[in-house]
Formats: sequence, C-alpha cells, structure tokens
Amino acid sequence: MTDTDRRNSPYTYADAGVSIAAGNALVRAIAPLAKATRRPGADAELGGFGGFFDLKAAGFVDPLLVAANDGVGTKLKLAIDHGRHDGVGIDLVAMCANDLIVQGAEPLFFLDYYATGKLDCGVAEAVVASIAHGCSIAGCALIGGETAEMPGMYAAGDYDLAGFCVGAVERDAVVTGREIAAGDIVLGLASSGVHSNGFSLVRRLAADRGWKMDRPALFDQDRLLIDWLMEPTRIYVKSLLPLLKARRIKGMAHITGGGLLENIPRVLPDGAHAVIDADAWEQSRLMAFLQAQGAIEPEEMARTFNCGIGMAVVVSADEAAGVTADLEAAGETVFTIGRIDAGPRGCTVSGSAETWSARADWTATHEA
Repeated sequence: MTDTDRRNSPYTYADAGVSIAAGNALVRAIAPLAKATRRPGADAELGGFGGFFDLKAAGFVDPLLVAANDGVGTKLKLAIDHGRHDGVGIDLVAMCANDLIVQGAEPLFFLDYYATGKLDCGVAEAVVASIAHGCSIAGCALIGGETAEMPGMYAAGDYDLAGFCVGAVERDAVVTGREIAAGDIVLGLASSGVHSNGFSLVRRLAADRGWKMDRPALFDQDRLLIDWLMEPTRIYVKSLLPLLKARRIKGMAHITGGGLLENIPRVLPDGAHAVIDADAWEQSRLMAFLQAQGAIEPEEMARTFNCGIGMAVVVSADEAAGVTADLEAAGETVFTIGRIDAGPRGCTVSGSAETWSARADWTATHEA
C-alpha cells in the first residue's frame, strides 16, 4: 500500500496501536478474578462506569471513609525484566491496605490502574490475578479498574501500576496515636523482604555489582536471588483487625519509604519519642546482603529499607505480652523492638557493630 493509498483509506484505532478487542478480552478474562474477591457490601461485578459499595451491608453504623493510593515503584522494572508478574499485584494492594489499617480502617474495596504501550493480555491477566489475590489477603473487594493502552508512552514490554483503596472505620475507633505516652512498648512485625521500597538502590547495586538474578543468592543456595527480591509485600490487615476492634492498639506505623526512622514518628503525638533497639531482632540475610554489597551505613539502612520490620505497633506495657501472643497466633513474627520515652516527637534507632555490620556502635535520630 502506497502512502497515498494509506492516507485515503479509513483509519482505525488499531492503526494507532490500540486494540479494543484485546481490551474487551482482558475484561472478560479478569471478571471471574474480581468476582472471587466479593465481600459483604460489594458484588464485584465489572463492566459499569463505576463500582458500588454498600456500607450498611458491611455492618458499619457511623463510619468514616479512609482512602489511600500508591504504586509499586521501580520493583516493577525487575518484574518486567525477569517476567515476574505474579506477585506485583499483591505489592500494590499491600502498599494501600497497610496504610489504611494503621488508621484503624478496614479495607473495603480496591481499584487498579494498569497502563502500557501495547496490551499483552497474558501479562495483564497475570498482574490483575495477583491484584485479586492481594485483595483476598486484605479482605477487600476488587470492584473495578482501568486498563490504558497508550502507544508511544511506554517502551516495548513496559507497564505501570497504581492502586486505590477505600476503607472505613467507626468514628469513635479511629487510631490517631494521641494516646501514646512514655512507657508504651513498640512491637515490630517481621517483613517478608524488601517489600516495595528502596528498589532504585537495589537496582543500582545490581547493575554496579553485576548480580546474577537467575542464580542462587550468595546467602542462600536453595533460592534464586530474584525470588528473594520479588517476594511480595506482607499484608497485615487480618492479623491486626481483631486487636483494633478490641481497642488494644494505640498506634501503628507502616514501614515504607523513610524506613523506621521516618515512619514511626508519623504516628506519635508531641512529647513522645520512640527509642528503637536494632539489636532486638536479627537482621535478615537479604538485608545483610544489601548492606554489605553497598557498604551502606546503618543510618542509611534505617531510613531506606524496612530492615526486617514491616509494621510497628505501639501498645501499653500491660498489653504487650497479650498482643504479641495474639499476633503470633495469627501467623506474624513479632519482636519487642523499643519503647516510648518522653521527648521531642521523633525516633532514635541504635545498634551494635556486631549485628549491623557497622564499624562501631551507632545511633541515628530523626525528629518530626
């Protein structure tokens, strides 16, 4: 066909690189995945212009809605480069749902946004399946989303993800952290790995050190390095909800970007200072590997990575043992990692050279 013939023939959306048929096929493929996440208040039917949720059917009396949105960050680049699309949706849900639970809110429903240059239905379906899996773990319904095929916006094979989660909490049960006071105990819930923060540094180390992702990790000959790095973010919702409903938790901090140093102060009231003992838990082999590979100073570790703690939970001293037992019974690994002192609102993390690969004992402080 000549250029003249092309200009004189009818144009279609497919000529511009967008396949309506592929988009429709994807919606049909993912509809059962969304339906499997239904919960009281949502029927998880796809295809309308918006998703409905019935708060009354969910059992709320005087609720406040709480919303959160997030992405997966450059962990997606590793997923794309190594064909690991079956876990990033869990990361996406986790980053939003864990942010809701720290305010006492039960995640109710989730919507996703998937954008790519050319739609690969196999990849997209794997991603949405993992989002649905994450929703099931968090107890929320996948009630809708958007798939955007945008030629020229993304390199071949690339895609991006965003997630939007809405939860609810009874008005008198919002967790604000205002009750936190000197003498309270800080518990740490173990992370499942790097989660979804710090991957720009991880990828820089991988490039500079020439890591072989498809080979066993140097610290674990039974598991590939890429499997360690792509381990999905742990979702803490179902473990924490019963304790929240029983009013046994004073405050929580989801340990994401900014690490322990910068996230814990976000839940503290004025006059409360968190003192964290980094020797109270053993640094994971993965975190020790990252630190050694980059000769990363402990303070930089404590504000870049979660360092093995994915959620910090503040309780009164007389509740610490019972809350720990209940969380462990729910499947969490729990450490007593610190206490609350009187002082400027902030956080101090201290550790010894022996456990944190430092040249000397160290202390790092962040004031909010």
